[in-house]
Amino acid sequence: MAEITQRDGMWTFDGEAVRIVPGRDKSVHPVRQALGELAVPLEALAGVAYEPGRKSGRLRLRLRVGADPLAQATGGKLPDAADPYQLSVDPDRTGVAEYLVDEVRQALLLDQVPSGPCDRYLLAGPPVPLSATAGDATASFDGERIRLEWNWKTEESKKSGGPRTIPLADLEAVEWFPAAGLENGFLRFTVAKATATAAPKYDPHAVVLYGFRKDPLMALVAAAVTARLPHPFTPAEPADAPTDAPADAPPALDAAPTGLAQPEAGEADHDALLRRLRELGDLHQGGVLTEEEFITAKQAVLRQFSRH
Repeated sequence: MAEITQRDGMWTFDGEAVRIVPGRDKSVHPVRQALGELAVPLEALAGVAYEPGRKSGRLRLRLRVGADPLAQATGGKLPDAADPYQLSVDPDRTGVAEYLVDEVRQALLLDQVPSGPCDRYLLAGPPVPLSATAGDATASFDGERIRLEWNWKTEESKKSGGPRTIPLADLEAVEWFPAAGLENGFLRFTVAKATATAAPKYDPHAVVLYGFRKDPLMALVAAAVTARLPHPFTPAEPADAPTDAPADAPPALDAAPTGLAQPEAGEADHDALLRRLRELGDLHQGGVLTEEEFITAKQAVLRQFSRH
């Protein structure tokens, strides 16, 4: 087991998951505090790294695309202070941080965890019900309905329609973008059969964000909703695929028709080894494997080639 405790929180790796507990210091970002304890399964990780710095270093988890509703909803735009998958590391704890990195990387290698996208969420997302107040509204979500309640900063034409309730069943998409420079951010819900989308300031399905500390709390609402929408990488069913075979349909053939060449066992092994080489290359490029680990694993695969 590897463990590191810092002001921002504590990370523990037990061989199966990285458990993240936020710190109790007042400086810890509200998003980390609201999320509470997280358990990131090994299969959700694409990599881990320790980044040294002048005053402090940083541990960083890199998640597989599509593994986490929060990462999916924010698109990597959370500020560092709010990102639960980063941890500031004091200079005297560098060795502990590097040990945790080595342990996670070794587990990724041994379990042959792929670094490509996931077709389902491996983390549950923020628990519901939850509510966040920022910008020109309070957004609440109970797992089935989103409710937007306006405040004194809301543009009058949007406020005049009263609070807005959006059933999850009517929702097509949710977007969260932080404020940047002079541009406001927003949390927007795209509703099926809605009229042309107005600017967030006037859109009754959007919350305007002005760039304050609590803005990322709206990302938690977006993540909770995202977790309950269809996964973007779930394979679609073929439109013309038959649902039920007719009662008099002939039984399916277990073997290929006579005359078609079947792959030899050696060919199948060869293809598997090629796939393994490609996976190792992806892990190396993604930072999961160090150069030395990659060379060692690659040589082991090449030795298998010589036996076939």
